[in-house]
Amino acid sequence: MTLLRTSARRIAHIDRPDSLIEQLLEQMLFTTGRRASEAEQRSWARSLPVFARDLVDAGLGDIEMLIEYHLPLTSQRADVVLAGVHPDTGAPSYVVVELKQWSSAYRFENSPELVEVPGMTGGPKLHPVAQVRGYCDYLADFAKAVADQPDALAGMAYLHNATDPAAVADLRSFPTSITGRLFAATDREDMTVFLRSRLSTSPAGHAAGDTLMRSAVAPSQQLLKVAAAEVRDRPQFHLLGNQQLAVDLVLHAVEHARAADSKRIIVVTGGPGSGKSVIALSLVGELARRGRTVLHATGSRSFTQTLRKVAGHRAPRVQKMFKYFNQFMTAERNGLDVLILDEAHRIRETSVDRYTKAELRTDRPQIDELIAAARVPVFLLDEHQIVRPGEMGSLEQIRQQAKSLGLEVQHVHLGEQFRCGGSEEYLLWVKRLLGLTEGGPYAWTGDPQFAVRVADTPQEVEHLLQQQLDRGYGARMTAGYCWPWSDAGKDGRLVPDVVIGDWARPWNSKSDRRIGDAPPSALWATEDGGFDQIGCVYTAQGFEYDWNGVILGPDLVWRDGRFTTVRAANRDPDFKNTKKISDSRFDKLVRNVYKVLLTRGMVGTVIYSTDEATREALRSLIAETS
Repeated sequence: MTLLRTSARRIAHIDRPDSLIEQLLEQMLFTTGRRASEAEQRSWARSLPVFARDLVDAGLGDIEMLIEYHLPLTSQRADVVLAGVHPDTGAPSYVVVELKQWSSAYRFENSPELVEVPGMTGGPKLHPVAQVRGYCDYLADFAKAVADQPDALAGMAYLHNATDPAAVADLRSFPTSITGRLFAATDREDMTVFLRSRLSTSPAGHAAGDTLMRSAVAPSQQLLKVAAAEVRDRPQFHLLGNQQLAVDLVLHAVEHARAADSKRIIVVTGGPGSGKSVIALSLVGELARRGRTVLHATGSRSFTQTLRKVAGHRAPRVQKMFKYFNQFMTAERNGLDVLILDEAHRIRETSVDRYTKAELRTDRPQIDELIAAARVPVFLLDEHQIVRPGEMGSLEQIRQQAKSLGLEVQHVHLGEQFRCGGSEEYLLWVKRLLGLTEGGPYAWTGDPQFAVRVADTPQEVEHLLQQQLDRGYGARMTAGYCWPWSDAGKDGRLVPDVVIGDWARPWNSKSDRRIGDAPPSALWATEDGGFDQIGCVYTAQGFEYDWNGVILGPDLVWRDGRFTTVRAANRDPDFKNTKKISDSRFDKLVRNVYKVLLTRGMVGTVIYSTDEATREALRSLIAETS
């Protein structure tokens, strides 16, 4: 996908520069549903004509320019991709170009990867060579047209306004390569030599452009080899019982589907701690080892970013194999062997959001997009973890969609083996306490594998958990979404929004970066510093920690022998629309939220309610000796 395909000569000789911007504006509005910002428009107006004239002067006026080239399965765009043929081999050849208007730039606090640009707001920027090299690496890993052609890709950053060599000297220390070269305005002759070493002057760019634009999208064999080495042999991914059954079933389905040119859906269900994500990562590693094209996707930013960190710790390339559910709207049908859909209970009704391109704004169900993308889509889900309006990933919904497509579904159910100390009794107790399964609440009489406590104050919750931290355990505190959630203050500190009497703590950070001691939002559950903030369901879901503190807010209270929900007490903006979310739907979602929060602990859980009657009921239900 690209906003505009044209030649350098056409741009260089355009009579009215504004007409180029008008074309790009029209295309952006059509393809993305949004209007380009003033900064984007200025960038086009100031950079593209300059670069096009330089190409003409280099004898490359007929080279095709793919302007604002959209990297597949991402939201990233390269400024320009030049498409042509290699002067020595005659094979398709591409140069990815990052255009910068900077006249000066300097290292940020002596970091080689970060740069400071005078006059630009928003903090440090990524070094442009690192930026363009990342684009090249991504294309090499995911565009089949170049995956097996190691010499097909080159990359360069061009600072066409940098006329003073000293003003960008800091940037020269960054390592360069074929996929990452740096040129300033004073380097035009060197840039010409580089470009002509990669692109023939013959006008063959259109065919090469077609090849790239029509390329199938899937992980390359090289990337699969890296993923296999990084993921497959990790000891924490050892499988038990039905976990191994699920993996074997998927591996069998893949080979059967390839041999028979058919399609099959696998659904793996299980509660918290049943090992769904262990299965998912084991499949990524084993399928990669076998050379089968596989991607992993979730609907959770926190979960995806954590998996990227875990699975790609030593090999950052592997992180690109972890996607989001809404990134498959334009995926090639059956382009993958396997698409692993972890936390599939978070599948949405549709992938469309405010950022969706205009031509993709359809009523197509997200589940249909995901099923279409692979020969064997694998759904891993827990139906009691559907916690947001619009989430619809259930076994029955998947079966209905499969039936409408004439496809077979195979289902594997897992037992709850790991989380909550392996205590199936505790998981059943929580579901009955919350009215999520039949039978009604009953007294918790204790389990040697798992501890449950009731606290009278939030201070007591914190004290009990701090004792466990001092003993070497991990711990986190979470709460229902019943308090406002402020942005960080001007002083950079988090606002203590969760106020209960004279006790107050902030929610987890909203930022993608660490704020003081607080970890980034997506890593609240796993990085140091998270204990000092209160997590919500969106940052806790999918994770576990040794000790779990849960604050039941005023949206869930005990009345007449059972829990009841109070809509007016809930502050989650996703729950506000009463026309779209009925009271009964709200009731079910809130119970699911607390089910998620109450089942994050591996060793024990401490429960506190802001409602006195609810605390009394919990005291009567939970034995003091547990």
